[in-house]
Amino acid sequence: MSHCTYQEVYSENTFCFSLLAAHTKSPVICKLVGRKVLDGVGQPTLEVEIYCTVKNYEKRICSTVMSSHSHIPENALPETTEADEKERNDSVNSAVEWVNESLNMMLRGLKPTDQCKVDKILGEYFTKKVEERKEVQKQEEEEAMLALTSCTPSATSLHGKKKSAKPGKKVAVAERAIPCAEPAESVLQGSVAIGGTSLAVAKAGATISHIPLYLHIALLKQMTLPLPMVTLLNCEKISPAKLRLVKEVMLIPPVQLSLKQGIERVLDIQKEMMRLLQPPGEPRALKRISHLGCLITGCDNLEQLLLLMQTVCNNIGLELGTDMHLAINCAAHELMDYVKGKYEILTGTFKSPDEMVDMYVELINKFPFIMALIDPLRKEDRQQWSNICCALGSKCYLIAEDAATYISKLKIDQNINVPMCSGVVLKYINQTKVSDLIELTGLLDGQRHITILGSPDGESSDDSLVDLAVGLGARFIKLGGLSRGERVTKYNRLLAIEEELAKNRTLRMSFFLTFFYFNKNSVENILNFQNLPLTHI
Repeated sequence: MSHCTYQEVYSENTFCFSLLAAHTKSPVICKLVGRKVLDGVGQPTLEVEIYCTVKNYEKRICSTVMSSHSHIPENALPETTEADEKERNDSVNSAVEWVNESLNMMLRGLKPTDQCKVDKILGEYFTKKVEERKEVQKQEEEEAMLALTSCTPSATSLHGKKKSAKPGKKVAVAERAIPCAEPAESVLQGSVAIGGTSLAVAKAGATISHIPLYLHIALLKQMTLPLPMVTLLNCEKISPAKLRLVKEVMLIPPVQLSLKQGIERVLDIQKEMMRLLQPPGEPRALKRISHLGCLITGCDNLEQLLLLMQTVCNNIGLELGTDMHLAINCAAHELMDYVKGKYEILTGTFKSPDEMVDMYVELINKFPFIMALIDPLRKEDRQQWSNICCALGSKCYLIAEDAATYISKLKIDQNINVPMCSGVVLKYINQTKVSDLIELTGLLDGQRHITILGSPDGESSDDSLVDLAVGLGARFIKLGGLSRGERVTKYNRLLAIEEELAKNRTLRMSFFLTFFYFNKNSVENILNFQNLPLTHI
């Protein structure tokens, strides 16, 4: 019978302990893979894959696909659209490079469950890239100035008579001076890598923890189930019809219904709308579907559109304002005629910002079933935002979507202001991080603003946005219509979450739909974002 030496026993035990430690060690990130894919409208966007070391083996955990985002209006010139597509493609290429090189090295060895640490590293990396870009721009400006100085003729050669206007010719002058449109917020090329990686890590953390993403997010912030804003109609602003004021007509189910019941009711309304829009005597044809996943139509005036909505609901035994509510996305920034200094609400019909406020007051008084107006004015018309809040804040929600673009710069520059409003549509794009959304929604809630998580126009089929909305406790979620795979998959995810929460008896009742009371004194104190210490969003 052989006897083991102490050294042999020690070595064998050490090996066993090492093997056990390897199998019990928490998974860590071992590789990030970024690649260029296509979104729902055929535009390039970013996919981020997360690989972790699990029990000494490399394993693919999950991936996320970011939605593309563009501020290019529907009626943009071809050269503008072409330039935007090139910029988008270059940005995605940069993002893929960031993920596969720098971020891949920086996050290696971190636990995917440590979201705060990951987001801190991502934020520091983004800040570094911003500073690098500023240095490059500064150098380019100095070189351009030097070249201009060497090529510009002497000042004496530039003197001459000013060219005067021909006598009798009238010069077009705006009836009233209006603020110039603020330039589109610049986006650092590649910044989508920050948001994509942050979300992918969050999904990996949820997968490793064997819990749904919404619950993983909820562990960082309290959870609620949002109400859907379902887009029924997309009113093209460049269609032959006259109405230009409305971009989207959305349905909001009443809070007493379950989400499943609300979606079924929306589908009934959509079916009846399709029937009414079908020309009599013609065979049933496939209706035009917008990239927003809804029907495309046009009307000659706003009242015609709203009466159509009333007719549709009445035909199936529903009453607007009780059995279903409406929200209207005005997208007012697309209506401004900068020569006239007015909004073109109908083809050939113009209104000043003050007249717009009066029009909305009359509209809500006549059609009280309109629960929300999204972007009723440009963000530059801040005084009119204040006026409309005072006039209508206790009757409907006044939501800033495009008008809240510069909310991302508030922490950097406290002097930048955004309009007074009831709430803000947040979109998970570019350098946005999960931690940013958590902080911002908390601040918005504290200031009595409603939070709406919105879906970009160029959506992907990734349904993570729904888990984010549930985990963040957003009041509403704006996903588009009930058509197109990239839209429907998110509604299906929302229904699945409702079913799971109900099964676990953890489903909360939806928020009561209460509006805020605004007056001239409170509007400055309660609704001014200027003093909020917001992070990049």
